[in-house]
Amino acid sequence: MPGTRHHYRICLDNFTNYTHSRLNITRKQTMLNPDAPIPLYRQLADQLIAKIRAGEYPSGSRILSEHQLAAVHGIGRPTIRQAIDLLVRKGLLVRRRGSGTYVCEPPKEVDLFSLDGTSLSFRKKGFAVETRLLGPVGLKTLQGAADNPFNERQAYHLARLTLVAGEPVLLERIYLHPELFAGIDTIDLQGRSLSAIADEQFYLRPVGGKQSFRIGYASNEDACHLQVTPRAPLLVVCRWLDFAPTPQGVFSELWCCTERFVFSQTIGGITHA
Repeated sequence: MPGTRHHYRICLDNFTNYTHSRLNITRKQTMLNPDAPIPLYRQLADQLIAKIRAGEYPSGSRILSEHQLAAVHGIGRPTIRQAIDLLVRKGLLVRRRGSGTYVCEPPKEVDLFSLDGTSLSFRKKGFAVETRLLGPVGLKTLQGAADNPFNERQAYHLARLTLVAGEPVLLERIYLHPELFAGIDTIDLQGRSLSAIADEQFYLRPVGGKQSFRIGYASNEDACHLQVTPRAPLLVVCRWLDFAPTPQGVFSELWCCTERFVFSQTIGGITHA
């Protein structure tokens, strides 16, 4: 048919131009910044994490190959490999020999920065839960706090109040290692999970820890926040969290109002209240 070959060639050219155009758009959308203080592999890891959390890479799916990622992002394969290695160590990706790299199933885990998932437990009971920061996050030098691993040292300090159905039930004072969490005072923490921030922003997950329970009496300031008298006995939970390679990188005190709710914790199938 006259003109068929010429028409076919034009179609192929258009398809090729369209493909190159789409690739250029993708590169612009995913281009990394070599001048940024964050290493390129960390930038790529952050982008991959964002795609996993957004569902662009659902659980069980295979991500692009190292060769494809290098082409899309315009960087070398060693940098790609560093980013993937990081996400493999974090448990987000898994390599399968001869097949590729796949997104892992999300782990079922409790927020280690709250009392056994306290806020989640309240929500499951149908209560309206609100968390308020009681001031800006900043470095603080501690004195006379023998149980606190940051005693006579500086640590980032934040205080937050949890309200259930409009009533204060839990006050947390949290102390963070100044080097592990450098810059956390520049992050908006309102309404966010500290464990998620530690994981996503600082690539930190607790590897162990311990906690203790006692009865205590809040300071006048904390009693005012909790709307109790300074003489009201409160359940105090102290928690030490370890990170690799820094033990006791986080210390927290949780002051719990037991008049309004019973706080319990399940250990080994036995509930302690």
